[in-house]
Amino acid sequence: MTTLSQDILDQLEKQAIELPSWAFGNSGTRFKVFQTAGTPRDPFEKISDAAQVHKLTGLAPTVALHIPWDMSDFDDLRKHAEDEGVALGTINSNTFQDDDYKFGALTHEDARIRTKAIDHHLACIDVMDKTGSRDLKIWLAEGSNYPGQADMRGRQDRLHDSLEKIYARLGDDQRLVLEYKFFEPAFYHTDVPDWGTSYAQVSALGDKALVCLDTGHHAPGTNIEFIVMQLLRLGKLGSFDFNSRFYADDDLIVGSADPFQLFRIVFEVVRGGGLNNPDVQFMLDQCHNVENKILGQMRSVLNVQEMTARALLVDTDALRAAQVAGDPLAAHQVFMDAFYTDVRPALAEWRAGRGLPEDPMAAYLASGYQEKIEADRVGGTQAGWGA
Repeated sequence: MTTLSQDILDQLEKQAIELPSWAFGNSGTRFKVFQTAGTPRDPFEKISDAAQVHKLTGLAPTVALHIPWDMSDFDDLRKHAEDEGVALGTINSNTFQDDDYKFGALTHEDARIRTKAIDHHLACIDVMDKTGSRDLKIWLAEGSNYPGQADMRGRQDRLHDSLEKIYARLGDDQRLVLEYKFFEPAFYHTDVPDWGTSYAQVSALGDKALVCLDTGHHAPGTNIEFIVMQLLRLGKLGSFDFNSRFYADDDLIVGSADPFQLFRIVFEVVRGGGLNNPDVQFMLDQCHNVENKILGQMRSVLNVQEMTARALLVDTDALRAAQVAGDPLAAHQVFMDAFYTDVRPALAEWRAGRGLPEDPMAAYLASGYQEKIEADRVGGTQAGWGA
């Protein structure tokens, strides 16, 4: 069995991966949202489900909220999270489910609609004040479908003006992280389609504005680890949304489509000083359509942990020597030796040493929690996209 050094174990001990509240609600495809027994009916039940992941893995101490999906008495919700052994994390805004935003929100031609969208973000910051959250995450479903439909330059100007107003409201210890997405729901142009646009916008705001990188939001063939490297180099990588994709924004379990890509990304995080760096938030962003939601989140955090352990096994001295010597085969071999190392037994032993189950997923299935929530949560309106 591979033995992990004390240095690696110390770094794994600090790892934290934030869970998204919406992953525990009902989701589906572009055509239908599927109903599942035991699905949470309110934010309190979402937090309880998320807490099961942390209880059994020790990897997920915070839960991100989405506003208005998770509107509640936030003082009570914060106390509930603490009672469950977790804390409330990133606050996500929503300007993509209102008829007023059909042609944009922060970029809209109509000042009234822009003000409405800005005010929503200011209300999200009010929520952050109550929950103790540090980050406001913004993803914008804005753009156009046809050439000539919109003034693309004017929209960038209006986006800057809107973000500037939101940024001005942040507290001293709060941050704005701007997500980007290659396409969808706008198909001709998207207002924040790539890391460069997000970087340009947040750089114009100040030090408390950073880029959020979603691993599913890139054109096919994009070298995501290069973007990770560059943003870390520039000091502007604020957070990750980890998921996996085969075609577009599939929001699948992280590492399920391309484990080697996840390994390469985490290696650049380690190389760039982003691992266990409080300025770089690890978070999942997933849509569990066919799998159990709690187990799906558990599988994802375990995948991230496993690839982190493998990335930490890279012999960086040998790698650098091969790079300097111009020996691509030797350098590649160093990578592959670490990637193909089976760290799962060592991580199971590590969990056992911390009082955690060696196999968290088996422990969940044996706990009876799933049967309990399916029995207790009969009636009411299940949470899901928009609920």
